[in-house]
Amino acid sequence: MKKIYVLLWALLLLVKTARAQDPQYSQFYAAPLYLNPAFAGTTDDSRVMFNHRIQWPKLDAVFTTSGFGVDHNFERYNSGVGLLVTNDQISASGLKSLDLGAQYSYNLKLSQKTAFRAGFQLSYVNRSIDYSRFVFNDQLSEWGPNGRLTTEVFDASAVSFADISSGGLFYGERWWFGFAAHHVNRPGQSFMKGESRLPMKGSLHTGYKFYIDKLSRTKDIEKEREKSVTLCANYKAQGEFDQLEVGMYTNYNVFVLGGWYRGLPIKPYKQGLSNHESIVVLTGFRYKGLNMGYSHDLTISQLAGATGGAHEISIAYDFPLGKQGKKKVAGRIRRLPCPQF
Repeated sequence: MKKIYVLLWALLLLVKTARAQDPQYSQFYAAPLYLNPAFAGTTDDSRVMFNHRIQWPKLDAVFTTSGFGVDHNFERYNSGVGLLVTNDQISASGLKSLDLGAQYSYNLKLSQKTAFRAGFQLSYVNRSIDYSRFVFNDQLSEWGPNGRLTTEVFDASAVSFADISSGGLFYGERWWFGFAAHHVNRPGQSFMKGESRLPMKGSLHTGYKFYIDKLSRTKDIEKEREKSVTLCANYKAQGEFDQLEVGMYTNYNVFVLGGWYRGLPIKPYKQGLSNHESIVVLTGFRYKGLNMGYSHDLTISQLAGATGGAHEISIAYDFPLGKQGKKKVAGRIRRLPCPQF
């Protein structure tokens, strides 16, 4: 019995170590401020967003991530600003992370049909852990937990630090290519004495939109009348881990359907183990500035059937702010072609 509890303690430590990697959203374009600070202010006016993800609900170590974002486009100054709040926690260890980020982006017109947007983010991050969720060696006997308080001494149960990220985005009327670097300053995140720096995360995201009919090619068409198919990909790497997401979205009037694959089959995780992670399916709805989506991750790795996959919802609303509302500006590429889920 004692060996079993020691094993559980070791597994919890592994989860804690793994959580040094950033949380992820399957609907990565429904969390644009989280994906790349260059997306701040890329709507016609203002936008509010909410994302919620529950990963591996069948396990004791449930990963729950929630995010709230708001951004605004300052057309006169070719600039955008954004505010992003992300809360992430693991049920088994009580490990929590709260990230408050302020963003700024600047849009540079390269030609009549292409533009480049640069973004910057400065965040305040607080992380905490609940040691009472753990069972230590001096709390075990041959028959299991002995009910005693541990004599282990902990340096700290919370840590705070500043975090810097940046990104860029090239785009035209039908295509886009973006890149982002998060944790550029590699802040220290250890709860104990010694150095444990957060690995920098890099990502590349790109795609192309195909319009099904001529009406959908009109720049000023309302989103609920669009008919299109969008191919997209997102690659991310952090520390020793990297991952690829590739798939497509279909827009047909107010309805959106999507599906993509997550994994990296050309790079085995370990000898004899595949690097397939999941298949994601999405259904969405958008009408008069309101966007709502639900996606489910179907696990296809060696953990298939044991985790319950992941459930994710997204809600966003675009709205005019101020007297000008959605005033059109001549020669401007008014919308990014990338999907909103």
